[in-house]
Amino acid sequence: MLTFALRRLMTAIPTLIFISLVLFMVLELSPGDPLADMPLTIPPEVREKIRLAMGLGEPWYVRYVLWLNNFFVTEPMYWFDGTFGTDFADGRQRILSYQTRSPVFDTIGERIPQTLKVVGTGMIIGICLAVPIGVISAYKQYSWFDQIGTFISMIGFSVPTFVTGVVLIVIFSVWIPNDSPFWLPTVYDTGLKVTNWDTFVAQVRQMILPSAVLALYYAAQISRYMRSSMLDNLSQDYVRTARAKGMSEKVVVLIHVLRNSMIPVVTVIALMIPGVFTGAIITETIFKVNGIGQQLLLSLQGNDAPMVLTITFIFAVLIVTFNLIADILYGLLDPRIRYD
Repeated sequence: MLTFALRRLMTAIPTLIFISLVLFMVLELSPGDPLADMPLTIPPEVREKIRLAMGLGEPWYVRYVLWLNNFFVTEPMYWFDGTFGTDFADGRQRILSYQTRSPVFDTIGERIPQTLKVVGTGMIIGICLAVPIGVISAYKQYSWFDQIGTFISMIGFSVPTFVTGVVLIVIFSVWIPNDSPFWLPTVYDTGLKVTNWDTFVAQVRQMILPSAVLALYYAAQISRYMRSSMLDNLSQDYVRTARAKGMSEKVVVLIHVLRNSMIPVVTVIALMIPGVFTGAIITETIFKVNGIGQQLLLSLQGNDAPMVLTITFIFAVLIVTFNLIADILYGLLDPRIRYD
């Protein structure tokens, strides 16, 4: 297992470098100018000095190498200095946003807690709902529970999150009066500090709608994979053998079948987890959550290449990382799988 993990890590390094180069070139060749939003009254010579100060006067390959150095060397050094009180990165240039001229990682650090609260809560709820729904739907195939679960899953699959979000806003924020205990806020208050029971309730209430939208989205996908995988394993020979040996139905289904059925589901969940850290762009925009997804959208609109490149590359790193974790979990779930 260790040899396999090290081998995958070694192949991941050139893969990530290639991904970063592709992302950089896409942003480099895309139309748009980071100075486009500046007033037209700025003289051309001043505009050119601003461009040079932003580093846009260097060739693309120089800027790419500088960005790689800042991402893999300078930013980790700043994090190390902030954690342990050292000064290894003192005076080194960081990755700066074109829009705010502030360090990109500082902005990400400010916004990621909101994303983790909303998107992470939605994913956890979705997983907790999807796994039992998929198991019961497969075990009681074509029953009324299976039909209802399939119907709800198709809604989660077919209806976009911006439609689901608007429907929930209309129901819980427009139709229900403000003085009702069932009324829910539509705008996420990022500045809310949880200091007592009342602020805790307010925090939970403002997380309900965006988390519910995402929970339906995640549960619809995972429950279908769970159901399909359970149906494949319920018809296997080892299940009939376990029943013939006199094992209880609970042990057969919840231990033997469920464990083998989790292998494809782990892959789906592993590919979804990176989205928790990079945010849900549409949902965060609808409910005004100041998270990573909303920041990515604002940066795309403002031609903020350093911010867009950093966020998308972090997403790529997380995908590669969690793919490796999923492969390792395969061996834990199924003893027949060996990598060495």
